[in-house]
Amino acid sequence: MPRSTFQLRTERLILRPFGDADLDDLLAMQSRADVTRYLNWGPMSRDQARDLLARIKKLTGIDDKGEGLRLAIVPKRSTAVIGDLSLWRTSREHNQGEIGFVLHPDHQGQGFGTEAMRELLRIGFEEVGFHRIVGRCDARNGASARLMQRLGMRLEAHLRENELIKGEWCDELIYALLATEWASSQAAGPTPSAP
Repeated sequence: MPRSTFQLRTERLILRPFGDADLDDLLAMQSRADVTRYLNWGPMSRDQARDLLARIKKLTGIDDKGEGLRLAIVPKRSTAVIGDLSLWRTSREHNQGEIGFVLHPDHQGQGFGTEAMRELLRIGFEEVGFHRIVGRCDARNGASARLMQRLGMRLEAHLRENELIKGEWCDELIYALLATEWASSQAAGPTPSAP
């Protein structure tokens, strides 16, 4: 798969690797309590966001040289980063991957998450060649669960009090999609991107 400076385009979005100029936009998302509510960390300081950016801008491919891809979501009519996507290999032996996503609350409910994640699944199945891709979320995070359902992912597990997040035992939902299911959904034709 392409590496480094590539850009992917969907109907309304550009998906590209993160760069140094994205610090303010990343901070605008990661410093919000409503964004980090269901994550393992709380709102980030500027220094924490800078450290995160230093790590994620290196994640530019899943191949012999890299195990992860982290992409900024940018609307075509803007230069601002409104979210970030991740896809990484979880097992070479079993040819499996995992997805993750964060979308700025000001841009939720417009179908951007569905549109971006559909492209990420396409990359995972059609370019990387994963057999299975999973997505996980805190069971209280209904928006993330609904997004994975819209993508055609099926709920495989509801793990009770599986994670300790910010001092509270929380349930975790695990969704998954197989390459054969992805291929069938593509053969049936695209589904509209619903918010």
